[in-house]
Amino acid sequence: MFGKPDYDALAIGAHPDDVEIGCGGTLAKLARKGHKTAIVTTTSAELSSRGDTATRAKEFAAAAQILGAHTHKMLDIPDGHVRASQANKLKIVRVLRELRPRVVFTHHWVARHPDHQHTCELVQEAFFLAGLAKIDTGQKPWRPYKLIHYPNRYEFQPSFVVDISETFATKIESIRAYHSQFHAADMEKYGSVQTAISHPAFLDHIEIRARQYGIYIGAQYGEPFLVRENLAIDDPVALFDEKCWYTVP
Repeated sequence: MFGKPDYDALAIGAHPDDVEIGCGGTLAKLARKGHKTAIVTTTSAELSSRGDTATRAKEFAAAAQILGAHTHKMLDIPDGHVRASQANKLKIVRVLRELRPRVVFTHHWVARHPDHQHTCELVQEAFFLAGLAKIDTGQKPWRPYKLIHYPNRYEFQPSFVVDISETFATKIESIRAYHSQFHAADMEKYGSVQTAISHPAFLDHIEIRARQYGIYIGAQYGEPFLVRENLAIDDPVALFDEKCWYTVP
């Protein structure tokens, strides 16, 4: 409706490390396929129990490089206070119009962390508003083709699962780039506060979930996604091949 996209995929999270946990394997896979990807966080995670904003920014840049993202940026919405205000919606609108992504990934709307839930609401509203010509940001209007949700702590019935068997190691590498947040040999220099994600078992939990969804599609590792709308399929015969035999009841 508004021309061709400049980016193939944009992933938006509330904090640095959210995207890597939620859909890092898929972003790495898209980059390997030659797609142009970007990662944006709504906050700089200044309320993090461990580390500081300068450390988080360096870790974010390292993780984005590992995932093959063409660009990454942090917005200045206060951590712990993400809301779908008009000012915040315009910040996301500007990002969508600047990058012109084909698809957008963001949090599912059911979340333990309020910032995750509110980032979902914020992105969902901005997704629509970015296509309205009468909202003037000095940019051409752009509405991405589809909004896709990745999981938070809670599970959902996915619309589809992406096989990330070849990029799961890259996903874990991008998560481990956040030395201040996740269990590592040098973690004590970033503070003594123990969090849910700094526990040694947290990375095991990520692998267990990836294996779980991989089993559902007959793969070693998978990442689940949800879209609100029905998905149109032109050729259901061509969609299925011998890889689907494993999932037949």
